[in-house]
Amino acid sequence: MLLRVLLFGLLLLGLAGFGGVAWYSLRPAEAPQAEAPPPPAKASFLVAARLLRAGSLIKPEDFAGQELEIGAAPAGARRDSREARAELFGAMVRRSLPPGDPMLAEDVLRPGDRGFLAAVLGPDMRAVSVGADAVSGTAGLIWPGDRVDVVLTQQLSDDTLPAHRRVAGETVLPDIRVIAIDQALVQGAMGEGPEGNRQVRTVTLEVTPKQAERVAVATRLGRLALVVRSASGAEAPADTTATITWGGDVSPALRAGRGAAEAPPQTLQIFQGAAKREEFRF
Repeated sequence: MLLRVLLFGLLLLGLAGFGGVAWYSLRPAEAPQAEAPPPPAKASFLVAARLLRAGSLIKPEDFAGQELEIGAAPAGARRDSREARAELFGAMVRRSLPPGDPMLAEDVLRPGDRGFLAAVLGPDMRAVSVGADAVSGTAGLIWPGDRVDVVLTQQLSDDTLPAHRRVAGETVLPDIRVIAIDQALVQGAMGEGPEGNRQVRTVTLEVTPKQAERVAVATRLGRLALVVRSASGAEAPADTTATITWGGDVSPALRAGRGAAEAPPQTLQIFQGAAKREEFRF
């Protein structure tokens, strides 16, 4: 009797195991889970860092890099790179750009493009270029859109003048707008010097016709230097009388030597009678 119960139990266990295997093999396969789509590709594009008004000249602080989806970026948007930033430097904004707006190719007019000077100049204004080295050009710290004073320094070649009056400096043009820097307008210009082919620094200024004549004369008289004005400073009066700074106003040594150089000579007069007089200078 016990043997029959064991056999019957083993049979039930076999049937249960066979049924479990059959159920597992015949159950419907689970549908594979769909993979999540990859995130959209992004890249850094150049956008306006602040409000840029139409007609303004772009400075390095006027644009910044911003991550945008490549597919959603507008056509003509510039990728952020050193070359792209160099191309925008000094360009003129054709339309006002709010902060964060991508800088499109049609939104700017670059120096060297046809019609750049005509577009950037004010009514009845002229463009004049002056050469500037690392010193006279404020060590390369002048940007398009800055306002500068043009200072002339000249050495007078009149030997009859005292030493403290032989070097003079004066502001020949106050409050002038810079519209281009370096080779933006003069491509491939080379300078002559012992160091070989040195790139010439050229600064182009926006002036009136009369001021253009003053610049042309000033370049023949002496050395020109550009002095950057404060961005928040008041504009200079239209009719400003130029003041002269002499060498003696700057150098105490010239002023100290002036008295000895200009001291009148000592005179000795000897009278011999009423009609004869001799004078000796020493």
